[in-house]
Amino acid sequence: MRLLDAELWQLEARRTQLLARRAWLVATLNRTRQQPSPAAPPRPETAAPHVQNVLLVLGGVLLTLAAAVFTLVSWGHMGITGRALVLGVITSATLAAPVVLLKRGLRSTAESVAGLGLALTVLDAYALHAAALAGTDGTGYAAAASAALAAVWSAYGLLPATAALRLPVPCALAAAQFPLLLWALAADAGPYLITAALLVTAGLDAAVALRGTTGSVRITAMVAAYCVGGWGVPAAGWLSLAADGPGEAARAGALLLFAAAIALGAAWLGSPGEKHALGLTIASGLLAVGALGGVARSWLPETWAVPACLVFGIALLAAVRARRLPDSVRAGFAWASGVVQALALVWALPVVTVAVLGPAGWLGRAWSGAPADARAAVTVEVPWPPDQAGAPVVLVAVAVVLALAVRAETWRVRARIGALGLVSAMVLVLPAVLGIPYVAGMSVAGVVTAVALYLCRTAVAAVQPAALVLALVTSVSLALTSLASQTATLVTLPALIAMFAAASWRARPAAVTAPAALVYAAALAAATGAAADWPPARTALLVLVVPTAAALLAARPGESRTTVPVETVGAATGLLAVGLAVTDPPLLALVLALCGVISAGTALRPGRRSAGYAAAALFVLAAWVRLAAWEVGATEAYTLPVTVPALLVGVLRRRRDPRSSSWTAYAPGLAATFVPSLVAAWGDPHWTRPLLLGTAALLVTLLGARHHLQAPLVLGGSVLALVTLHELAPTSCR
Repeated sequence: MRLLDAELWQLEARRTQLLARRAWLVATLNRTRQQPSPAAPPRPETAAPHVQNVLLVLGGVLLTLAAAVFTLVSWGHMGITGRALVLGVITSATLAAPVVLLKRGLRSTAESVAGLGLALTVLDAYALHAAALAGTDGTGYAAAASAALAAVWSAYGLLPATAALRLPVPCALAAAQFPLLLWALAADAGPYLITAALLVTAGLDAAVALRGTTGSVRITAMVAAYCVGGWGVPAAGWLSLAADGPGEAARAGALLLFAAAIALGAAWLGSPGEKHALGLTIASGLLAVGALGGVARSWLPETWAVPACLVFGIALLAAVRARRLPDSVRAGFAWASGVVQALALVWALPVVTVAVLGPAGWLGRAWSGAPADARAAVTVEVPWPPDQAGAPVVLVAVAVVLALAVRAETWRVRARIGALGLVSAMVLVLPAVLGIPYVAGMSVAGVVTAVALYLCRTAVAAVQPAALVLALVTSVSLALTSLASQTATLVTLPALIAMFAAASWRARPAAVTAPAALVYAAALAAATGAAADWPPARTALLVLVVPTAAALLAARPGESRTTVPVETVGAATGLLAVGLAVTDPPLLALVLALCGVISAGTALRPGRRSAGYAAAALFVLAAWVRLAAWEVGATEAYTLPVTVPALLVGVLRRRRDPRSSSWTAYAPGLAATFVPSLVAAWGDPHWTRPLLLGTAALLVTLLGARHHLQAPLVLGGSVLALVTLHELAPTSCR
């Protein structure tokens, strides 16, 4: 027992010791977690090489500024020997330093020092002129200095020891942009030589851009070519536009052709993957057309300048067939030709607009007399565009190109449609351009309309919509032109009706041509009434023939495509007839009644039951207008024509659907008479109206009670009670 107790005591002591050690470790770990971890080192915002380059550039700029200040300010405090010695030593040391720096691998430092050396050479050139050559022409000296600097910098950048420097050769290219231009200015050359200097410089830049060995040189040369060419090309174009004679136009054209050759050479000799090759070829084609067109403009009248440019633009398409040319070049010439043709069409657009829309001016001068010729027929309110005699040539030339040159399957049909539209526009414009007689010009428009309607029936499906639009536009223009003369109107409108009606016979475009025929028929009816000196109200009866014909046409079986358009035109002409008859109430009542008959006939067709409501409304309006014309003042005369049809409709509805409410079936019809009559009875001093109204209310109440109908019972009883109250009231209260 003693041994066991001793062993247990030792175990307990060991356990206590271990628990104390565990508690100390836990407390130490907690204190360690609560202490903040050391902050991470800040991340540098700029890499060391970038900082180095910035410092080098800044140092070079500061040194350059110091040298400039020394040259411009402190130069006069030293003699000629000291000046030459200082500048020569500094420039030589600066240009030699990059060689040592490149050997040690300090390329960025070498570039900065080389830039300082190049700037010092510029200061040397300025100092030389200020000290020793002050009497020479500044512009000429600048030209020679820029050429010398370009040569020195190029040689310095191409030396084996400094070939790794990227700055000298691009700087030499920048300096090479000025010699030719400055020499031309120093020699007091004219605008042609100055423009030539710019274009030659741009050509040299393009050559360097194509043959440059490093990326910096090619990029610099390309930017310089675009910048200098961006000044030279507009200058050459302005000279071509401002040329007074063939000689000046030829010189300007030569400059434009030279610019076109530069652009074409850059596109042709450049790498096939260059994205700007297409744009350069387009520019080349446009410049060539501008050059040749400018020369042609100096020889031809102003009218034929645009057609001549169009001929040269179409000639560019010959390059598309040349298989030896790169694809980008051929595509560029095709685009350039398309641009020229589009611009030519824009030039011809005013003539087409006047020829098509000009006849609208006859709307305010109808039947004022036939004009002298076809041009006078379209220039009623607008003037004829000047120098537009070549517009028909432009239209037909572009149409021929679209019809023959476009061979891709996806674009062939669209090109044929465009060619059809352009040929039609040419035919419409030609009578006005030639000034043929008025009747002959209308005959031409009629032939175009007939041909277009024939194509609507016989052409392929893709051409039919375009032919239909052409027929509509031409026919509207023809109808407006015919308004100049009464005889022409009465002859043209029947011809249009016949043509559009024939085109509607079992043809797909009938949904458009049939309504168009009805519109022209309505116009003919109105014109016939005006020619017969009928008043507008009487003419309305003649116009009603059109909605009657529309209702008959819409009722034909198997013509679902034309039903809605024809009915729409019929409804519109019916409204026109009502508007014409509004000044004569008796005729207005007759017109409304006839419109109601047409609507009632339409309601007999399946799917047109809703037209019955319109028929009922028209009949009621006709009755009201007739009563007003007869000067009838009785309220019931106006309300009973509404009540009787409404009650009949209610009876039919209850017969079809016995579960329908009497309020929806009979209440509208009964209220249409009871309410106005009750209001009139309360102000009527006589006994006849209250007696008749009370009798009618009693009968309605009894019928409602007999058939257990709530609406007649309530309405009839209420009216009967109010009438009785009115009759039993004292006379002084009435």
